[in-house]
Amino acid sequence: MCTLTTNCHYELPEEYGALIETIDHSKIKPIAEGADVWVTDRPLEGDVAVPVVLRMAWHELFAKADEVAKMVGRAPRLNIIVTDVEAFTDADIESYKTVLSKISERVEKLTLQGQMPWVNLVTDRMVLTEMNNCGAGVTSITLAPNGCFYLCPAFYYEAPEDSIDSLDGDIDIPNAQLYRLEYAPLCRHCDAFQCRRCVWLNRRLTREVNTPGREQCVMAHLERNASQQVLKSVRKSNPAFLPEKEIAPITYLDPFDRRQEWND
Repeated sequence: MCTLTTNCHYELPEEYGALIETIDHSKIKPIAEGADVWVTDRPLEGDVAVPVVLRMAWHELFAKADEVAKMVGRAPRLNIIVTDVEAFTDADIESYKTVLSKISERVEKLTLQGQMPWVNLVTDRMVLTEMNNCGAGVTSITLAPNGCFYLCPAFYYEAPEDSIDSLDGDIDIPNAQLYRLEYAPLCRHCDAFQCRRCVWLNRRLTREVNTPGREQCVMAHLERNASQQVLKSVRKSNPAFLPEKEIAPITYLDPFDRRQEWND
């Protein structure tokens, strides 16, 4: 088995970098020269030539909604990642609606000007036709700096001893079928296709890797509804906008509320 370490923050050995350069890859780094994707914890000003990942806690996102919205269209793609999803409550619903509304207004404005801005919270659902989730344990696994394999980096950072084996052994994912969409009792019926459906958060919040907590579901459906409204608004001026895409109105935010209907 691999050798574990409690130090998660250190530079990769040179041989790791050399090996990485032998395969096709993208460098996802804090703002730095040569990075293929920039990662930042604050809204950026001005145009950026590479995709940007903006990581913020809820209170930061709510407080800087205007600045975040202005980033839409300034980079080829903007991914907004909330770092404390588990802290979301129903009291935050209206605040998140406000954030999504500001982002949506920016998307609508640029779209009607002939651009196609990309921001994960709103535009992804407008083009997806099926679930596009993280895929941990199904389409991807993580090789950590300590030489161990993990379902994803979050599992490594939370519990380095919780590996699914190492370079010296076989990959062993207990109950591997549970990571697949068809074994998710709620998600397999859901059409919030842009949902992250983070299996690490699933396990943390519900103790089941295939069942999200209410936090993820409500967030995803607020985003879904924002996408639906953008489609509707843009089509008032441009009926030909994404004509093959439809997002039906819904009356719920948590698929758990429809569980009996789906079970029937």
